[in-house]
Amino acid sequence: MKKKIGSLDIGLCIFLLLFFGISLVTIYSASTYLPDYLGNLPLKQAIWYAIGCIVILVMLKVGNDRILSWAWYLYIIGVFLLVLVLFLGKPYNGSRCWFSLPGIGTFQPSEFMKIILIVTLARSIHDFQESKEKIGWKEEFFFLIKVALIYLIPTVLTFLEPDTGAIFIYTIITIVMLFVSGIHWRWFVILFGGIFAIGVLFFYFYFFHQEMLIQLFGSNLFYRIDRILDWQQGSGMQLENALAAIGSSGLFGHGFNRTPIYFPESGTDFIFAVFASNFGLVGSLLFLGLIFGFDLYLLHIAKGQKKKPVNQYLIAGILGMLLYQQIQNIGMTLGLLPITGITLPFISYGGSSLISYMIMLGIIFNITREKTIN
Repeated sequence: MKKKIGSLDIGLCIFLLLFFGISLVTIYSASTYLPDYLGNLPLKQAIWYAIGCIVILVMLKVGNDRILSWAWYLYIIGVFLLVLVLFLGKPYNGSRCWFSLPGIGTFQPSEFMKIILIVTLARSIHDFQESKEKIGWKEEFFFLIKVALIYLIPTVLTFLEPDTGAIFIYTIITIVMLFVSGIHWRWFVILFGGIFAIGVLFFYFYFFHQEMLIQLFGSNLFYRIDRILDWQQGSGMQLENALAAIGSSGLFGHGFNRTPIYFPESGTDFIFAVFASNFGLVGSLLFLGLIFGFDLYLLHIAKGQKKKPVNQYLIAGILGMLLYQQIQNIGMTLGLLPITGITLPFISYGGSSLISYMIMLGIIFNITREKTIN
């Protein structure tokens, strides 16, 4: 069999154009309450989209096979950047997650570590499945040790920044990709049983022996845990104002560029609140339908990759990450989930995050262009 390179997937192009338009319109509306020193965010986002399209074209030239062959080199670079940002990163809101690049802006290594993790795990799963004719529990055990190390190294480094949202994403990516890897179900029973036991033990010490946890992890950990535990109270100006903006929008919203109230991070974490307040319930349902349709489209692409399982692993990691971020971002905006600083893919403002999504889209474009012929 050989591969024939086809044209760009039209469906993906249409979704990308729609996301581009919605992103610019919503960021423009969010700019009403943003400080002037941030500059023209819609223009900056358009530039990042243009750069992202160039990145996609480069990836089409490189191809997924070559990217997968570079997996371990990319992993080492990603880990090195996560170490470096702990020492040279720009402090912001108690975190050290970004490099400051003069004339460009900020660069967040954890955004790109998501992609690197997906590529590295896909390569590792593929190598494992292809390495032996018969795979028993011993082989699976040592494979899972390898996966645990791949996951834990960036997770620990990201925890130190700290960036809680990225840690959740690493976890979702790893679990979803293991689900599609074909390993025996017993490992998931052990995994979730272990997570439950560790969680019970942690919260026992959290509520009854906090001084021991403070000695081990420092007091900053409790601030992050409190944010998660207190989310159901719906307290805080950010969430209260976002809910007021959404709740007052009615069926068709206040209209474009008429966000009725200020709330922090309106162009990034809480961008869905801006869109919902402008376009109301009807606009929000159409937008959610667009996101759902995009996810289903990726699932459809994955189903057509049975002859090349590594492509299914790649899409599973990407889709798991996107689904989690979509649910988490919109859920926290509505007060249904804890606020964890997760952006809305392709919509929220941010150079690092948008380029990372465009790289993932480049991987999927490469998959759709491959047509196997006899």
